[in-house]
Amino acid sequence: MEIDRRTVMVTLAAALAAPLVPGVALGAQSRPGKARNVVLVHGLFVDGSSWADVIGRLQGRGLNVTSVQNPLTTLPEAVDACRRVLARQEGPTVLVGHSFSGMIVTEAGSAPNVSALVYVAARAPDAGEDYTMLARRFPAAPAAAGIVFDGDEGRLTEEAFLHDFAPDLPPEKARVLYAAQWPFRKELTLGKVSQAAWRSKPSFYAVSAEDRVIDPGLQRFMAKRMGASTVELASSHVSPISHPDEVAKLILRAAGYDA
Repeated sequence: MEIDRRTVMVTLAAALAAPLVPGVALGAQSRPGKARNVVLVHGLFVDGSSWADVIGRLQGRGLNVTSVQNPLTTLPEAVDACRRVLARQEGPTVLVGHSFSGMIVTEAGSAPNVSALVYVAARAPDAGEDYTMLARRFPAAPAAAGIVFDGDEGRLTEEAFLHDFAPDLPPEKARVLYAAQWPFRKELTLGKVSQAAWRSKPSFYAVSAEDRVIDPGLQRFMAKRMGASTVELASSHVSPISHPDEVAKLILRAAGYDA
């Protein structure tokens, strides 16, 4: 029993020493240790290569980086794809999601080797939350009007891709991305997360202030709700491509490195 009492006292002392932020779990505020790995997850309308400019900057700092190829089929299948990559990582790992893949990060981020979460203009729902209903509390995203379906598969029109999805990229670069666009299955967008990893993991958020896919006000709301360390970029939705320096710096902070 003496050992148990000492253990309790050490735990209480650590809790009292941690910084207190009203309305935010202590676990979400603790500073992460240095991570050895970074796992990146892409959202809709692009593939894993959309992280290319960020990957090079992180590898240049000696980090082991993996970009998940999100199947864009169903949420459970997308989460499983992410978990398989996380299982291959040895040591602390920063999990990063852009856009829709914030759903994946929120669900898969509870893995024990995930040391921190980074959301880049990303969805950040709570457990069981209806994201569509949450989004309706904010102005409608212009890009949504540009989604067209071929049966069960959705994609952006070229006009919407250039004008709403990636307006701050050179048109020739945006057209290359558009040509490589992979359609998503409608069922993917209907999924709900069963757990919110940001309630127990240190979290970081990069808000895209000129976003036409996810309203910037919604992004700020989600970042504040999770108590995330937040930066705001004068960027469209595709900040990993248009602002790779700033996105890489935030990921490095989450990994415990000086950016």
